[in-house]
Amino acid sequence: MFKKLALVVAIAAGMLLVYAATRPDTFRVARSATVQAPPAKLHALIADLHQFNTWNPFEKGDPQSRGEYRGPAAGPGATYLFGGGKSGSGSLRILASEPERVSMELYMREPLEGRNHVEFTLQPRGNATEVTWSMDGPSPYVSKLIGVFVDMDRMIGGQFESGLADLKQRAERT
Repeated sequence: MFKKLALVVAIAAGMLLVYAATRPDTFRVARSATVQAPPAKLHALIADLHQFNTWNPFEKGDPQSRGEYRGPAAGPGATYLFGGGKSGSGSLRILASEPERVSMELYMREPLEGRNHVEFTLQPRGNATEVTWSMDGPSPYVSKLIGVFVDMDRMIGGQFESGLADLKQRAERT
């Protein structure tokens, strides 16, 4: 009886590992919101990491995290190093900053090492702006395996939705 149970468990574990290996090699998460503000006002709240962290849900939701700013205050080269909290440790660096796009690199050291591309696009829509916050990157095997049990799109996307709602509230204040 024990041998049969062990065999069933081994087969199920093997199937799970094979299934995880078939998952995509990359991921992308994106959320959008329409904000009643011009792109320039939103750009200022994104391209300056000091301003960004006033509404960034990953920073706001982790009071134990400690950070350090390096480089210029805003725009390309601006960097924020973080660590010590539940969000893990790593850095966020602005790669490019244009009137309707801010591109960043998120380097995570913990809990799982990885480099991801983060981008904000700002599309004018009359008196409003459609803001899209996206993140994409490679999905190594460990991430694929975790993804079998955890819906990363929902988890990260939920944080993006929260952040965009806070950004909207801040930008729409007079």
